[in-house]
Amino acid sequence: MKTLKRFKLFFPALILLFFFSCNDSNSPSQTDADNMSRLTVRLVDEPGDFDNVFIEILDFMIKINDDSDDDSGWQSLGEINQTVDLLELTGGESILLVDAFELPPGMLSQVRLVLGEGNSVVIDGDEYDLKTPSAQQSGLKLKVNHELEPGFTYSLLLDFDVDKSIVIAGNSPNKILKPVMRASTIYASGKIQGTVTLQDSLNLEEAITPPSDFQIEASVEVDGETISAFTDESGVFVLHGVPAGTYDVTITPEESDYTEAVVEGVVVVNGEINDIGTVELQLNPGSITGNITNSVLVTASVMVDGEAVTADTSATGGAFTLENIPVGTYTVTLTGTGLTTLEITDVVVTTGSTIDLGDITLATE
Repeated sequence: MKTLKRFKLFFPALILLFFFSCNDSNSPSQTDADNMSRLTVRLVDEPGDFDNVFIEILDFMIKINDDSDDDSGWQSLGEINQTVDLLELTGGESILLVDAFELPPGMLSQVRLVLGEGNSVVIDGDEYDLKTPSAQQSGLKLKVNHELEPGFTYSLLLDFDVDKSIVIAGNSPNKILKPVMRASTIYASGKIQGTVTLQDSLNLEEAITPPSDFQIEASVEVDGETISAFTDESGVFVLHGVPAGTYDVTITPEESDYTEAVVEGVVVVNGEINDIGTVELQLNPGSITGNITNSVLVTASVMVDGEAVTADTSATGGAFTLENIPVGTYTVTLTGTGLTTLEITDVVVTTGSTIDLGDITLATE
């Protein structure tokens, strides 16, 4: 028989997945889903000096806000009733035991892995039942004592030490399963939050808080799925349960008078909140058009935030259109070879409008 070597099984489990925010709420902080977490349990392994290790898993249980040593307060995450060969779970393979179980925030005090009697180990082609002492039949308990905050995703890693868990008594055929595990808790997601304001249509230099009935949605794409939330009455949004990574946050207003905004390159770190600050939604731009009657090339231009926006007519004159001009008051400058430069002042652009200056004739020099 081969010498039993140290062999560890890893139960990276308990991945709290926060439910993606629903789109029928005015505030992410007001929904039940945003105040809850979800729990996913996966089972993985590393290779060892056995042919097979079969474990019958009946249940996984937890205690929230209860650190008592008695059998009260345990909550089952649903019957599992699954026998797995741990040695097949290598190279990144895993088995899902519990999928997205919803939990209230609070202190995750203890966890319990409940095994059945159908456990065995195969060594050199011979299969041996793994006997479970009566003291272990109610399930292996581990103290965790980790605070679960609303809206975060967590991962509780259970390290199952088989070297200490499978007891072989000399040359006896008896093999005893006395599970020895340790637990460590890590975050598996973060949050993105920010505040949305609106450009004031009455005073373009100021920003206002969106009205209470003005819906604004913030969202990110994660592996083909959308995590989204609406702003609250103060314009604040919180995107919960966003895995670590870099994202573009899209801010989409319900009202057509305002344009969508995108905040690029937002970095999410597990266990942290990234506050992207204030995002001001601008009024939809307009355009300025006109028709030059001179039979020469004419360039029309306006200054926008210190930069010139230009548009040309054809070489024989004709129409021009200055597009995507922010709401405001402008001076349109018209220039052409052999023509006197013309400035048309006090051209007012309103949201989504096209201002037509009509037919324009420039004087010759």
